Amino acid sequence: MRSVSPQREELRVDAYLESARYAYAYLFFTARSTGLRALEDRQTQVRDYYNFAVQEALTLLFELYRGKPPQSETADGRFRLQLARWTVSGTMQEVRLAEGRQLPQELIPAASLSFAGLRNQYRRDGLGAELVAVTRKRVVTGQSDRLPWSETPFPAISTVIRFPGETLEEVLATRTADITGYDPYRTTHFEVAGQSVPLAANFTSGYGLWLARSGFARQSLATLVGRGEVLEAPHLYLLQPYDPERQIIIMLHGLASSPEAWINVANEVLGDEALRNNYQIWQVYYPTNLPIALNNKAIRETIEQTLAYFDPQGTAVASRDIVLVGHSMGGVLSRLLVSSTQERLWSSVTAQYQMSGKRLEKARASLGPYLHFEPLPQVSRAVFVAAPHRGTPFAENRLSRWASGLVKLPVSVLGRLNELAQVLVDPNSAAPVALTRGLNSIDNLSDRDPFVKAAAELPISPRVRYHSIIGNHTPELSLTSTNDGVVPYASVHLPGAQSEKVISSWHSVQETPEAIIEIRRILQQHLVEKEAP
Repeated sequence: MRSVSPQREELRVDAYLESARYAYAYLFFTARSTGLRALEDRQTQVRDYYNFAVQEALTLLFELYRGKPPQSETADGRFRLQLARWTVSGTMQEVRLAEGRQLPQELIPAASLSFAGLRNQYRRDGLGAELVAVTRKRVVTGQSDRLPWSETPFPAISTVIRFPGETLEEVLATRTADITGYDPYRTTHFEVAGQSVPLAANFTSGYGLWLARSGFARQSLATLVGRGEVLEAPHLYLLQPYDPERQIIIMLHGLASSPEAWINVANEVLGDEALRNNYQIWQVYYPTNLPIALNNKAIRETIEQTLAYFDPQGTAVASRDIVLVGHSMGGVLSRLLVSSTQERLWSSVTAQYQMSGKRLEKARASLGPYLHFEPLPQVSRAVFVAAPHRGTPFAENRLSRWASGLVKLPVSVLGRLNELAQVLVDPNSAAPVALTRGLNSIDNLSDRDPFVKAAAELPISPRVRYHSIIGNHTPELSLTSTNDGVVPYASVHLPGAQSEKVISSWHSVQETPEAIIEIRRILQQHLVEKEAP
Protein backbone atom coordinates (compact mmCIF):
# COMPACT_ATOMS: atom_id res chain seq x y z
CA MET A 1 0.00 0.00 0.00
CA ARG A 2 1.48 3.34 -1.05
CA SER A 3 1.98 5.92 1.70
CA VAL A 4 0.45 9.34 1.17
CA SER A 5 2.89 12.24 1.41
CA PRO A 6 2.35 14.83 4.19
CA GLN A 7 2.16 17.54 1.54
CA ARG A 8 -0.78 15.81 -0.14
CA GLU A 9 -2.51 15.32 3.20
CA GLU A 10 -2.05 19.03 3.96
CA LEU A 11 -3.74 19.87 0.65
CA ARG A 12 -6.68 17.67 1.65
CA VAL A 13 -6.93 19.45 5.00
CA ASP A 14 -6.83 22.77 3.15
CA ALA A 15 -9.73 21.68 0.92
CA TYR A 16 -11.87 20.52 3.87
CA LEU A 17 -11.19 23.73 5.79
CA GLU A 18 -12.27 25.73 2.74
CA SER A 19 -15.48 23.69 2.53
CA ALA A 20 -16.16 24.14 6.24
CA ARG A 21 -15.54 27.89 6.00
CA TYR A 22 -17.97 28.40 3.10
CA ALA A 23 -20.64 26.32 4.87
CA TYR A 24 -20.03 28.30 8.07
CA ALA A 25 -20.37 31.58 6.17
CA TYR A 26 -23.65 30.48 4.57
CA LEU A 27 -25.12 29.32 7.90
CA PHE A 28 -24.31 32.46 9.90
CA PHE A 29 -23.34 35.41 7.69
CA THR A 30 -25.62 35.54 4.66
CA ALA A 31 -28.44 38.11 4.31
CA ARG A 32 -31.23 35.82 5.52
CA SER A 33 -30.81 34.72 9.12
CA THR A 34 -30.47 31.12 10.24
CA GLY A 35 -33.96 31.22 11.75
CA LEU A 36 -35.58 32.32 8.50
CA ARG A 37 -34.03 29.34 6.67
CA ALA A 38 -34.73 26.81 9.43
CA LEU A 39 -37.25 24.75 7.40
CA GLU A 40 -35.32 24.76 4.14
CA ASP A 41 -33.69 21.57 2.86
CA ARG A 42 -30.60 23.52 1.84
CA GLN A 43 -30.03 24.61 5.44
CA THR A 44 -29.83 20.95 6.50
CA GLN A 45 -27.61 20.09 3.53
CA VAL A 46 -25.16 22.88 4.28
CA ARG A 47 -25.09 21.91 7.96
CA ASP A 48 -24.17 18.35 6.90
CA TYR A 49 -21.47 19.70 4.55
CA TYR A 50 -20.01 21.65 7.45
CA ASN A 51 -20.11 18.71 9.86
CA PHE A 52 -18.50 16.34 7.36
CA ALA A 53 -15.81 18.83 6.38
CA VAL A 54 -14.95 19.47 10.05
CA GLN A 55 -14.87 15.72 10.73
CA GLU A 56 -12.49 15.03 7.85
CA ALA A 57 -10.26 18.04 8.52
CA LEU A 58 -9.85 17.08 12.18
CA THR A 59 -9.15 13.39 11.61
CA LEU A 60 -6.60 14.29 8.91
CA LEU A 61 -4.97 16.84 11.22
CA PHE A 62 -4.85 14.23 13.96
CA GLU A 63 -3.04 11.75 11.70
CA LEU A 64 -0.61 14.40 10.50
CA TYR A 65 0.32 15.48 14.03
CA ARG A 66 -0.17 12.20 15.93
CA GLY A 67 2.45 11.98 18.67
CA LYS A 68 3.90 15.40 17.82
CA PRO A 69 3.72 18.35 20.20
CA PRO A 70 1.90 21.46 18.88
CA GLN A 71 4.11 24.15 17.40
CA SER A 72 3.09 26.42 20.27
CA GLU A 73 0.88 26.10 23.33
CA THR A 74 -0.36 28.73 25.78
CA ALA A 75 -0.69 28.42 29.54
CA ASP A 76 -4.45 27.89 29.28
CA GLY A 77 -3.94 24.89 27.00
CA ARG A 78 -4.67 26.53 23.63
CA PHE A 79 -2.59 25.04 20.82
CA ARG A 80 -1.44 26.68 17.59
CA LEU A 81 0.05 25.27 14.42
CA GLN A 82 0.76 26.46 10.90
CA LEU A 83 -0.53 24.31 8.04
CA ALA A 84 -0.17 25.32 4.39
CA ARG A 85 -2.18 28.55 4.08
CA TRP A 86 -3.92 28.09 7.45
CA THR A 87 -3.26 29.02 11.03
CA VAL A 88 -5.04 26.40 13.12
CA SER A 89 -5.58 27.05 16.80
CA GLY A 90 -7.92 25.85 19.47
CA THR A 91 -8.53 24.03 22.72
CA MET A 92 -9.70 20.66 23.94
CA GLN A 93 -9.91 21.76 27.56
CA GLU A 94 -13.62 20.96 27.79
CA VAL A 95 -13.06 17.38 26.60
CA ARG A 96 -12.67 14.84 29.42
CA LEU A 97 -10.30 12.02 28.58
CA ALA A 98 -9.95 8.96 30.80
CA GLU A 99 -7.18 8.76 33.39
CA GLY A 100 -6.15 12.36 32.77
CA ARG A 101 -4.61 11.56 29.41
CA GLN A 102 -3.89 14.65 27.34
CA LEU A 103 -3.86 13.11 23.85
CA PRO A 104 -5.87 10.23 22.36
CA GLN A 105 -4.22 7.42 20.42
CA GLU A 106 -6.95 7.40 17.78
CA LEU A 107 -9.67 9.78 16.64
CA ILE A 108 -12.55 7.91 14.98
CA PRO A 109 -15.60 9.45 13.25
CA ALA A 110 -18.75 8.13 14.93
CA ALA A 111 -20.44 7.87 11.54
CA SER A 112 -17.90 5.24 10.47
CA LEU A 113 -18.94 2.85 13.27
CA SER A 114 -21.75 0.30 13.26
CA PHE A 115 -22.46 -2.38 15.85
CA ALA A 116 -24.18 -5.76 15.83
CA GLY A 117 -26.51 -6.36 18.76
CA LEU A 118 -27.47 -2.73 19.34
CA ARG A 119 -31.08 -2.07 18.41
CA ASN A 120 -30.68 1.70 18.13
CA GLN A 121 -28.01 4.34 17.77
CA TYR A 122 -28.68 7.56 19.64
CA ARG A 123 -27.41 10.93 18.60
CA ARG A 124 -28.34 14.61 18.82
CA ASP A 125 -28.78 16.71 15.69
CA GLY A 126 -26.76 19.88 15.61
CA LEU A 127 -23.52 21.44 14.46
CA GLY A 128 -20.14 19.77 14.90
CA ALA A 129 -18.12 16.64 14.15
CA GLU A 130 -19.16 13.56 16.17
CA LEU A 131 -15.99 11.68 17.15
CA VAL A 132 -14.68 9.02 19.51
CA ALA A 133 -11.33 9.67 21.20
CA VAL A 134 -9.46 6.43 21.88
CA THR A 135 -7.11 6.79 24.85
CA ARG A 136 -6.36 3.06 25.19
CA LYS A 137 -6.83 0.54 22.40
CA ARG A 138 -7.68 -2.35 24.71
CA VAL A 139 -10.27 -2.55 27.48
CA VAL A 140 -8.60 -3.58 30.74
CA THR A 141 -9.88 -6.88 32.14
CA GLY A 142 -8.78 -9.39 34.73
CA GLN A 143 -5.69 -8.35 36.65
CA SER A 144 -4.31 -6.22 33.82
CA ASP A 145 -4.94 -2.91 35.57
CA ARG A 146 -3.51 -1.59 38.83
CA LEU A 147 -6.85 -0.11 39.90
CA PRO A 148 -10.18 -1.90 40.53
CA TRP A 149 -11.93 0.62 38.29
CA SER A 150 -11.38 2.38 34.97
CA GLU A 151 -13.03 5.22 33.09
CA THR A 152 -14.02 4.59 29.50
CA PRO A 153 -11.06 4.75 27.13
CA PHE A 154 -13.52 5.66 24.34
CA PRO A 155 -15.19 8.96 25.33
CA ALA A 156 -17.48 10.65 22.84
CA ILE A 157 -16.44 14.16 21.82
CA SER A 158 -18.00 16.80 19.60
CA THR A 159 -15.83 19.35 17.85
CA VAL A 160 -16.57 22.59 15.99
CA ILE A 161 -14.47 25.01 13.95
CA ARG A 162 -15.13 28.74 14.03
CA PHE A 163 -13.74 31.14 11.44
CA PRO A 164 -13.03 34.66 12.81
CA GLY A 165 -14.82 37.61 11.30
CA GLU A 166 -17.77 39.94 11.86
CA THR A 167 -18.98 40.07 8.27
CA LEU A 168 -19.37 37.68 5.35
CA GLU A 169 -16.38 39.26 3.63
CA GLU A 170 -14.16 38.90 6.68
CA VAL A 171 -15.08 35.24 7.18
CA LEU A 172 -14.45 34.40 3.50
CA ALA A 173 -11.10 36.17 3.64
CA THR A 174 -9.74 34.58 6.84
CA ARG A 175 -7.18 31.79 6.90
CA THR A 176 -7.60 31.12 10.59
CA ALA A 177 -9.49 28.07 11.89
CA ASP A 178 -10.37 28.02 15.59
CA ILE A 179 -11.10 24.49 16.90
CA THR A 180 -13.06 23.77 20.08
CA GLY A 181 -13.73 20.31 21.49
CA TYR A 182 -16.68 19.65 23.79
CA ASP A 183 -17.94 16.90 26.05
CA PRO A 184 -21.42 16.31 24.55
CA TYR A 185 -22.74 15.00 27.90
CA ARG A 186 -22.02 18.36 29.51
CA THR A 187 -22.55 20.75 26.60
CA THR A 188 -25.78 20.83 24.62
CA HIS A 189 -25.41 24.28 22.97
CA PHE A 190 -22.52 26.58 22.15
CA GLU A 191 -22.19 30.20 21.04
CA VAL A 192 -21.28 31.05 17.47
CA ALA A 193 -21.75 34.35 15.66
CA GLY A 194 -23.91 35.64 18.50
CA GLN A 195 -26.28 32.68 18.36
CA SER A 196 -26.85 29.66 20.58
CA VAL A 197 -26.49 26.58 18.42
CA PRO A 198 -27.23 22.92 19.32
CA LEU A 199 -24.11 20.78 19.53
CA ALA A 200 -24.17 17.57 17.47
CA ALA A 201 -23.47 14.41 19.47
CA ASN A 202 -23.40 10.63 19.23
CA PHE A 203 -24.11 8.80 22.50
CA THR A 204 -23.89 5.22 21.23
CA SER A 205 -20.57 5.18 19.37
CA GLY A 206 -18.21 5.27 22.36
CA TYR A 207 -20.22 2.66 24.26
CA GLY A 208 -20.44 0.39 21.23
CA LEU A 209 -16.70 0.66 20.59
CA TRP A 210 -16.01 -0.19 24.26
CA LEU A 211 -18.05 -3.38 23.96
CA ALA A 212 -16.56 -4.28 20.57
CA ARG A 213 -12.98 -4.05 21.87
CA SER A 214 -13.63 -5.63 25.26
CA GLY A 215 -13.82 -9.29 24.25
CA PHE A 216 -16.38 -9.85 27.02
CA ALA A 217 -18.47 -12.27 24.95
CA ARG A 218 -15.57 -14.71 24.51
CA GLN A 219 -14.05 -14.18 27.91
CA SER A 220 -17.01 -14.53 30.31
CA LEU A 221 -17.71 -18.22 29.67
CA ALA A 222 -14.02 -19.11 29.39
CA THR A 223 -13.37 -17.50 32.77
CA LEU A 224 -16.05 -19.66 34.39
CA VAL A 225 -14.19 -22.85 33.45
CA GLY A 226 -10.72 -21.50 34.18
CA ARG A 227 -9.64 -20.65 30.65
CA GLY A 228 -8.59 -17.41 29.01
CA GLU A 229 -7.47 -14.42 31.06
CA VAL A 230 -7.89 -15.13 34.76
CA LEU A 231 -10.42 -12.89 36.48
CA GLU A 232 -9.84 -13.03 40.23
CA ALA A 233 -11.54 -9.85 41.40
CA PRO A 234 -14.29 -7.49 40.26
CA HIS A 235 -13.53 -4.55 37.99
CA LEU A 236 -15.76 -1.47 37.80
CA TYR A 237 -16.15 0.25 34.42
CA LEU A 238 -17.31 3.85 34.12
CA LEU A 239 -19.05 4.23 30.76
CA GLN A 240 -18.34 7.98 30.83
CA PRO A 241 -15.59 9.97 32.50
CA TYR A 242 -16.68 10.50 36.12
CA ASP A 243 -19.18 13.34 36.63
CA PRO A 244 -19.76 14.47 40.24
CA GLU A 245 -23.11 16.05 39.29
CA ARG A 246 -24.75 12.94 37.83
CA GLN A 247 -26.28 10.13 39.83
CA ILE A 248 -24.84 6.65 39.40
CA ILE A 249 -26.49 3.50 38.08
CA ILE A 250 -24.47 0.37 38.88
CA MET A 251 -25.28 -2.70 36.78
CA LEU A 252 -24.33 -6.26 37.80
CA HIS A 253 -24.57 -9.13 35.30
CA GLY A 254 -25.38 -12.77 35.98
CA LEU A 255 -23.67 -16.16 35.92
CA ALA A 256 -21.25 -16.86 33.03
CA SER A 257 -22.01 -13.38 31.73
CA SER A 258 -20.39 -9.95 31.50
CA PRO A 259 -21.28 -6.26 31.01
CA GLU A 260 -22.36 -7.27 27.50
CA ALA A 261 -25.60 -8.53 29.13
CA TRP A 262 -26.61 -4.86 29.47
CA ILE A 263 -25.86 -3.89 25.86
CA ASN A 264 -29.32 -2.56 25.02
CA VAL A 265 -30.32 -1.56 28.56
CA ALA A 266 -27.34 0.79 28.89
CA ASN A 267 -27.75 2.12 25.36
CA GLU A 268 -31.45 2.87 25.86
CA VAL A 269 -30.71 4.70 29.11
CA LEU A 270 -28.08 6.80 27.33
CA GLY A 271 -30.59 7.38 24.53
CA ASP A 272 -33.17 8.96 26.87
CA GLU A 273 -32.30 12.65 27.17
CA ALA A 274 -33.73 13.11 30.69
CA LEU A 275 -31.91 10.03 31.99
CA ARG A 276 -28.70 10.87 30.14
CA ASN A 277 -28.65 14.34 31.68
CA ASN A 278 -29.05 13.00 35.21
CA TYR A 279 -27.30 9.63 35.34
CA GLN A 280 -23.95 8.03 34.62
CA ILE A 281 -23.61 4.26 34.19
CA TRP A 282 -21.10 2.05 35.99
CA GLN A 283 -20.87 -1.66 35.23
CA VAL A 284 -19.28 -4.34 37.38
CA TYR A 285 -17.45 -7.24 35.71
CA TYR A 286 -16.84 -9.92 38.30
CA PRO A 287 -15.69 -13.57 38.36
CA THR A 288 -18.92 -15.54 38.30
CA ASN A 289 -17.16 -18.77 39.26
CA LEU A 290 -16.51 -17.50 42.80
CA PRO A 291 -18.83 -18.17 45.74
CA ILE A 292 -21.43 -15.45 46.26
CA ALA A 293 -20.09 -14.54 49.73
CA LEU A 294 -16.63 -13.79 48.30
CA ASN A 295 -18.03 -11.75 45.40
CA ASN A 296 -20.30 -9.79 47.75
CA LYS A 297 -17.33 -8.68 49.84
CA ALA A 298 -15.11 -7.93 46.84
CA ILE A 299 -17.78 -5.97 44.95
CA ARG A 300 -18.56 -3.90 48.05
CA GLU A 301 -14.91 -3.00 48.43
CA THR A 302 -14.58 -2.15 44.73
CA ILE A 303 -17.57 0.22 44.81
CA GLU A 304 -16.42 1.87 48.04
CA GLN A 305 -12.84 2.31 46.77
CA THR A 306 -14.05 3.85 43.52
CA LEU A 307 -16.39 6.30 45.27
CA ALA A 308 -13.65 7.22 47.76
CA TYR A 309 -11.21 7.93 44.93
CA PHE A 310 -13.50 10.23 42.98
CA ASP A 311 -15.29 11.82 45.96
CA PRO A 312 -13.17 11.50 49.11
CA GLN A 313 -15.52 13.71 51.14
CA GLY A 314 -18.63 11.89 49.94
CA THR A 315 -20.45 15.15 49.25
CA ALA A 316 -21.01 14.93 45.48
CA VAL A 317 -24.40 14.24 43.93
CA ALA A 318 -22.85 11.09 42.47
CA SER A 319 -22.22 9.66 45.94
CA ARG A 320 -25.88 9.78 46.97
CA ASP A 321 -28.99 7.87 45.89
CA ILE A 322 -27.17 5.30 43.77
CA VAL A 323 -29.37 2.84 41.86
CA LEU A 324 -28.38 -0.84 41.63
CA VAL A 325 -29.66 -2.95 38.72
CA GLY A 326 -28.81 -6.65 38.92
CA HIS A 327 -29.70 -9.56 36.66
CA SER A 328 -29.87 -13.18 37.90
CA MET A 329 -26.88 -13.79 40.20
CA GLY A 330 -26.14 -10.06 39.89
CA GLY A 331 -29.61 -9.49 41.37
CA VAL A 332 -28.78 -11.73 44.34
CA LEU A 333 -25.55 -9.77 44.87
CA SER A 334 -27.45 -6.47 44.55
CA ARG A 335 -29.82 -7.61 47.29
CA LEU A 336 -26.88 -8.44 49.57
CA LEU A 337 -25.39 -4.98 48.93
CA VAL A 338 -28.52 -3.38 50.43
CA SER A 339 -29.10 -5.93 53.22
CA SER A 340 -28.08 -6.20 56.86
CA THR A 341 -26.85 -9.52 58.21
CA GLN A 342 -27.25 -8.74 61.90
CA GLU A 343 -26.34 -12.19 63.33
CA ARG A 344 -28.37 -14.29 60.91
CA LEU A 345 -25.66 -15.59 58.61
CA TRP A 346 -23.31 -16.24 61.50
CA SER A 347 -26.03 -18.11 63.41
CA SER A 348 -26.76 -20.32 60.41
CA VAL A 349 -23.09 -21.34 60.28
CA THR A 350 -22.67 -21.96 63.99
CA ALA A 351 -25.88 -23.97 64.00
CA GLN A 352 -24.39 -26.36 61.43
CA TYR A 353 -20.81 -26.55 62.72
CA GLN A 354 -20.12 -27.00 66.42
CA MET A 355 -17.44 -24.48 67.39
CA SER A 356 -16.17 -23.13 70.68
CA GLY A 357 -13.12 -21.60 72.32
CA LYS A 358 -10.17 -20.65 70.12
CA ARG A 359 -11.70 -22.34 67.11
CA LEU A 360 -14.78 -20.13 67.45
CA GLU A 361 -12.59 -17.02 67.76
CA LYS A 362 -10.60 -18.05 64.70
CA ALA A 363 -13.83 -18.66 62.78
CA ARG A 364 -15.13 -15.20 63.66
CA ALA A 365 -11.88 -13.61 62.49
CA SER A 366 -11.81 -15.58 59.23
CA LEU A 367 -15.50 -15.70 58.35
CA GLY A 368 -16.63 -12.42 59.89
CA PRO A 369 -15.91 -10.24 56.82
CA TYR A 370 -18.09 -12.56 54.69
CA LEU A 371 -20.91 -13.10 57.19
CA HIS A 372 -21.25 -9.63 58.74
CA PHE A 373 -22.09 -6.64 56.55
CA GLU A 374 -24.43 -3.66 56.38
CA PRO A 375 -26.22 -1.96 53.44
CA LEU A 376 -24.12 0.32 51.27
CA PRO A 377 -25.18 3.76 52.57
CA GLN A 378 -24.89 5.42 49.15
CA VAL A 379 -27.59 3.20 47.58
CA SER A 380 -31.27 4.14 47.85
CA ARG A 381 -32.90 2.08 45.09
CA ALA A 382 -32.44 -1.37 43.57
CA VAL A 383 -33.94 -3.21 40.60
CA PHE A 384 -33.79 -7.02 40.78
CA VAL A 385 -34.15 -8.68 37.37
CA ALA A 386 -34.82 -12.46 37.30
CA ALA A 387 -32.91 -12.76 40.58
CA PRO A 388 -33.04 -16.18 42.33
CA HIS A 389 -33.12 -14.76 45.85
CA ARG A 390 -34.09 -18.16 47.28
CA GLY A 391 -32.02 -20.17 44.81
CA THR A 392 -33.34 -22.40 42.06
CA PRO A 393 -33.89 -26.15 41.68
CA PHE A 394 -32.40 -25.73 38.19
CA ALA A 395 -28.96 -25.74 39.87
CA GLU A 396 -29.61 -29.32 41.03
CA ASN A 397 -30.47 -30.92 37.69
CA ARG A 398 -28.04 -33.20 35.90
CA LEU A 399 -26.85 -30.56 33.43
CA SER A 400 -26.16 -28.02 36.16
CA ARG A 401 -24.30 -30.54 38.31
CA TRP A 402 -22.17 -31.45 35.29
CA ALA A 403 -21.50 -27.74 34.64
CA SER A 404 -20.65 -27.22 38.32
CA GLY A 405 -17.95 -29.87 37.96
CA LEU A 406 -16.38 -27.88 35.12
CA VAL A 407 -16.12 -24.66 37.12
CA LYS A 408 -12.50 -23.84 37.92
CA LEU A 409 -11.46 -21.38 40.62
CA PRO A 410 -8.24 -19.34 40.54
CA VAL A 411 -5.40 -20.80 42.59
CA SER A 412 -5.40 -17.83 44.98
CA VAL A 413 -9.13 -18.29 45.63
CA LEU A 414 -8.75 -22.03 46.16
CA GLY A 415 -6.16 -21.34 48.83
CA ARG A 416 -8.49 -18.94 50.61
CA LEU A 417 -11.41 -21.39 50.43
CA ASN A 418 -9.26 -24.18 51.85
CA GLU A 419 -8.39 -21.95 54.81
CA LEU A 420 -12.07 -21.23 55.43
CA ALA A 421 -12.99 -24.90 55.10
CA GLN A 422 -10.37 -25.85 57.68
CA VAL A 423 -11.90 -23.35 60.10
CA LEU A 424 -15.36 -24.92 59.67
CA VAL A 425 -14.40 -28.58 59.83
CA ASP A 426 -12.92 -29.81 63.12
CA PRO A 427 -10.50 -32.66 62.28
CA ASN A 428 -10.16 -33.58 65.98
CA SER A 429 -13.84 -34.27 66.43
CA ALA A 430 -14.89 -37.91 66.83
CA ALA A 431 -17.51 -37.33 64.14
CA PRO A 432 -16.41 -34.24 62.19
CA VAL A 433 -19.06 -32.37 60.22
CA ALA A 434 -17.91 -32.27 56.61
CA LEU A 435 -18.71 -29.68 53.97
CA THR A 436 -21.80 -31.12 52.29
CA ARG A 437 -21.76 -28.87 49.21
CA GLY A 438 -19.31 -27.38 46.78
CA LEU A 439 -18.23 -23.77 47.11
CA ASN A 440 -18.53 -22.43 43.57
CA SER A 441 -21.17 -20.10 42.16
CA ILE A 442 -23.43 -22.76 40.60
CA ASP A 443 -23.61 -24.60 43.94
CA ASN A 444 -24.48 -21.29 45.62
CA LEU A 445 -27.47 -20.74 43.34
CA SER A 446 -29.20 -23.96 44.40
CA ASP A 447 -32.35 -23.70 46.49
CA ARG A 448 -30.66 -26.19 48.85
CA ASP A 449 -27.62 -24.00 49.49
CA PRO A 450 -27.41 -22.93 53.18
CA PHE A 451 -25.89 -19.51 52.40
CA VAL A 452 -28.56 -18.58 49.85
CA LYS A 453 -31.35 -19.85 52.10
CA ALA A 454 -30.07 -17.75 55.00
CA ALA A 455 -29.36 -14.69 52.81
CA ALA A 456 -32.94 -14.76 51.50
CA GLU A 457 -34.16 -13.89 55.00
CA LEU A 458 -31.89 -10.87 55.49
CA PRO A 459 -33.73 -7.55 55.93
CA ILE A 460 -33.30 -4.98 53.18
CA SER A 461 -32.43 -1.46 54.33
CA PRO A 462 -35.63 0.53 55.04
CA ARG A 463 -34.21 3.48 53.10
CA VAL A 464 -33.88 1.40 49.92
CA ARG A 465 -36.83 1.20 47.54
CA TYR A 466 -36.69 -1.91 45.41
CA HIS A 467 -38.40 -3.32 42.34
CA SER A 468 -38.70 -6.75 40.72
CA ILE A 469 -38.71 -7.59 37.01
CA ILE A 470 -39.65 -11.21 36.41
CA GLY A 471 -39.66 -13.41 33.32
CA ASN A 472 -42.52 -15.83 32.72
CA HIS A 473 -41.71 -18.71 30.37
CA THR A 474 -44.70 -20.82 31.44
CA PRO A 475 -47.76 -18.60 30.97
CA GLU A 476 -50.09 -21.61 31.00
CA LEU A 477 -49.47 -22.00 34.76
CA SER A 478 -50.79 -19.89 37.60
CA LEU A 479 -48.43 -17.00 38.44
CA THR A 480 -47.12 -18.50 41.68
CA SER A 481 -46.21 -21.71 39.83
CA THR A 482 -44.48 -20.08 36.85
CA ASN A 483 -40.76 -19.82 36.06
CA ASP A 484 -38.54 -18.16 33.47
CA GLY A 485 -36.98 -21.44 32.36
CA VAL A 486 -34.31 -21.17 35.07
CA VAL A 487 -35.73 -19.46 38.16
CA PRO A 488 -39.21 -20.02 39.67
CA TYR A 489 -41.46 -17.07 40.42
CA ALA A 490 -41.45 -17.99 44.12
CA SER A 491 -37.70 -17.35 44.26
CA VAL A 492 -37.79 -14.02 42.39
CA HIS A 493 -40.84 -12.54 44.13
CA LEU A 494 -40.01 -10.22 47.03
CA PRO A 495 -42.65 -8.90 49.43
CA GLY A 496 -42.40 -5.15 49.94
CA ALA A 497 -41.28 -4.32 46.40
CA GLN A 498 -42.47 -0.94 45.15
CA SER A 499 -43.34 -2.58 41.85
CA GLU A 500 -43.29 -6.02 40.27
CA LYS A 501 -43.34 -6.40 36.51
CA VAL A 502 -43.95 -9.87 35.05
CA ILE A 503 -42.95 -10.17 31.38
CA SER A 504 -43.46 -13.04 28.96
CA SER A 505 -39.82 -14.00 28.51
CA TRP A 506 -37.09 -16.51 29.17
CA HIS A 507 -34.46 -15.89 31.88
CA SER A 508 -32.64 -13.14 29.91
CA VAL A 509 -35.63 -10.88 30.45
CA GLN A 510 -33.44 -7.75 30.78
CA GLU A 511 -32.99 -7.75 27.00
CA THR A 512 -36.72 -7.45 26.24
CA PRO A 513 -38.14 -4.04 25.24
CA GLU A 514 -40.72 -4.35 28.03
CA ALA A 515 -38.02 -4.75 30.68
CA ILE A 516 -36.01 -1.83 29.29
CA ILE A 517 -39.09 0.40 29.34
CA GLU A 518 -39.74 -0.65 32.94
CA ILE A 519 -36.15 0.10 33.97
CA ARG A 520 -36.37 3.53 32.36
CA ARG A 521 -39.68 4.16 34.14
CA ILE A 522 -38.12 3.27 37.49
CA LEU A 523 -35.13 5.54 36.83
CA GLN A 524 -37.45 8.42 35.94
CA GLN A 525 -39.49 7.74 39.08
CA HIS A 526 -36.25 7.81 41.09
CA LEU A 527 -35.49 11.32 39.83
CA VAL A 528 -38.97 12.55 40.75
CA GLU A 529 -38.97 11.00 44.22
CA LYS A 530 -35.45 12.22 44.92
CA GLU A 531 -36.62 15.80 44.46
CA ALA A 532 -39.72 15.30 46.64
CA PRO A 533 -39.53 16.41 50.29
